[in-house]
Amino acid sequence: MKKSNLPPPQSGESRHTAPRISGADDPGIAFQRAIAAYQGRKFEDVERYCTEIIKRLPQHVDALHMLGLVKAQQGQFSVAADLFRRAIKLRPSNATFHALLGRSLVASGRAGDAIASLDEALRLKSDLYEAAYDKGTALIALGRLNEAIVNFDEILRRQPGAVDVLYNRGTALLNLERFPEALQNFDAVLTRKPDSAEAHNNRGVALRRMNRSREALNSFDIALRYRPHHVPTLINRGAALQDLGRFKEAIECFDEALLRDPRSVEALYNRSDTRRTLKQYDLAIEDLERLLAISPKYDYASGYLLYAKLSSCDWAGVPELVSSIEADLRKGLRCATPFTMVAASQSSELALIATEIYVADKCPAKAPLWQSERYRHEKIRLAYLSADFHSHATAYLMAELFETHDSTRFETMAVSFGPSEDGPMRKRLESAFNRFVDVREMSDFDVAQFLRNAEIDIAIDLKGHTHESRPGILAHRPAPIQVNYLGFPGTMAASYIDYLIADHIMTPPGSERFYREKIVRLPGSYQVNDRTRLIAATSSSRMEHQLPEQGFVFCCFNNSFKILPEIFAIWMRLLASVEGSVLWLLEDSQAAMRNLRVAAQKHGISQDRLIFARRISLQDHLARHTHADLFLDTLPCNAHTTASDALWAGLPVLTSIGESFASRVAASLLTAVGLSELVTNSLADYEALALKLATEPQTLAALREKLAQNRLTTSLFDTQRFRQHIEAAYVTMWERYQGSLPAEAFDVPLQITRD
Repeated sequence: MKKSNLPPPQSGESRHTAPRISGADDPGIAFQRAIAAYQGRKFEDVERYCTEIIKRLPQHVDALHMLGLVKAQQGQFSVAADLFRRAIKLRPSNATFHALLGRSLVASGRAGDAIASLDEALRLKSDLYEAAYDKGTALIALGRLNEAIVNFDEILRRQPGAVDVLYNRGTALLNLERFPEALQNFDAVLTRKPDSAEAHNNRGVALRRMNRSREALNSFDIALRYRPHHVPTLINRGAALQDLGRFKEAIECFDEALLRDPRSVEALYNRSDTRRTLKQYDLAIEDLERLLAISPKYDYASGYLLYAKLSSCDWAGVPELVSSIEADLRKGLRCATPFTMVAASQSSELALIATEIYVADKCPAKAPLWQSERYRHEKIRLAYLSADFHSHATAYLMAELFETHDSTRFETMAVSFGPSEDGPMRKRLESAFNRFVDVREMSDFDVAQFLRNAEIDIAIDLKGHTHESRPGILAHRPAPIQVNYLGFPGTMAASYIDYLIADHIMTPPGSERFYREKIVRLPGSYQVNDRTRLIAATSSSRMEHQLPEQGFVFCCFNNSFKILPEIFAIWMRLLASVEGSVLWLLEDSQAAMRNLRVAAQKHGISQDRLIFARRISLQDHLARHTHADLFLDTLPCNAHTTASDALWAGLPVLTSIGESFASRVAASLLTAVGLSELVTNSLADYEALALKLATEPQTLAALREKLAQNRLTTSLFDTQRFRQHIEAAYVTMWERYQGSLPAEAFDVPLQITRD
């Protein structure tokens, strides 16, 4: 609560005397003593004097006023409000009393009730600064931010340069995501009050939200110079360091914040996020469990705990956690991100619920920049948006498509908001597009405005709701057609995304209700592949990969979060049934390897039958597939790029098809490469077929031979065929937008049948 500038009546008495209230004391003398005690900040004495006066004279308005000030000073705002109400009944035309009542109501969390009192104060005295200021504060508390800004603008017309008004106006603008204007306000504050730690901190927040994290870090450093050890600023500084990839320093910031406030849920949340980035999943779990003990329903914390547990293969309590999250989602709570539900559940319904909750919270639709104009460009302008234009799985899949788009019909642009790696893939991608734009240090709005000014016809989001995604760009509707493709296995559930590119297996008829986009079903598989991917020439032996020279090698190079207890139990039964066999997994994190080895022992399988493959270059990774016999897929989240890697390298993949988008990817790939016999309909069938293939060499050999024959003749690895399909989809979208197709065409899934 802002300290009042409205003092009580003054007294000529110069020194405080001890409280001596007795029945013989004169109330006037007692009140003079109360004034002296107030001036000496001896509030307990003030309270004694005023309470006694009010007992004797309930209508002593000055005692009610002073006692209200003391109660507000003590943080007893509801009691203060009652006292100011009593004073108002006695002097209803006193603007100060109405203002103080409004301020007390704001401070007690009753901003809605405060507005009427503050308006009355301003009616009685239009230039009462405190009432106008507090009204703006109340409007901010109510989320009526534009009204608050109008209110502050009126004050500034009368008192230009009022620091507290400029600060709160900047805060309102910050909450409205009008970051450049907020920055101007905080700069104006700092011109007048350069030592304002709060303004430096909020300036940093605005800069960080504009993706100017280096500048933000400087502001946080200055704020801490003026206010050392301030927990919110330490947390903000840690977040900026995390943006910049300085993870060790970020953790040090969160550590210091927790040293100052061990119950800071924001510090625990941010530290757990940094630890997950560093794959320190066991430490992230500790942070999240500690956070949830303090705040059991903290936004998304239970989902991140589940993801950390799955990533470290720590399955203790996972079924109960999943059940709790599912129940909370049905209550509309913000408990799990869309990607967590992709990893943990086959329920398309729950995935949709989680995603809609997330979008409403994190990236709701904004005022559209595109206003239904009809562009008439000679070529269709495509913009691909991603953080993955570097040595990343998405780039490895899509590079050839980018290079071979029909330049007579399309102009292409890459909108990159991820790391700028100075490597061969980055250079290749920069050459593949007509225009390559790095927007890392631009705000979502500024990127959207750039796309609108470029008159992009079709914007394709390649990230969805995954790490480093920025759906907030397309939330501003910069393009007439906006598409969800490849990066996220499911619906983006946003009104500003028009199409989802899929296929008949990913999104079978009847599944449309689980998607908020119109579905585009391509022939073959929805997944593009780069036919030019090289496989290293290798003469390595199994021993060089710590594999036995003899014996069957089951493998799965999926990330650890995809390995769930049920599928792992099947793998352990297979190892038990196939003598001398081993399971070759990807080295993901120390915690995951440790927990998987322990889990194997619990199934009666020796730890040395689990072999972990370190991460190496793509060419070498593809080459080492020759040492495996069968790739075992996961459920509910299938192998995606890892499945096409295996198939490209000539290794058969065995899958079990599920209900969700993410659990049908491998089935789509296998069908497109002509190996639908490796798609099973249940985990029981999956286990039986895996055992059959491991014990019948001739059956497996026939499948390997079929894959070798189909690899370059079927659609999965025919990049040019895929290019024709997706370009046909883009043209059809464009024709619908131009109105050259009937309006009712929008009401049915778009199917590209031309092969």
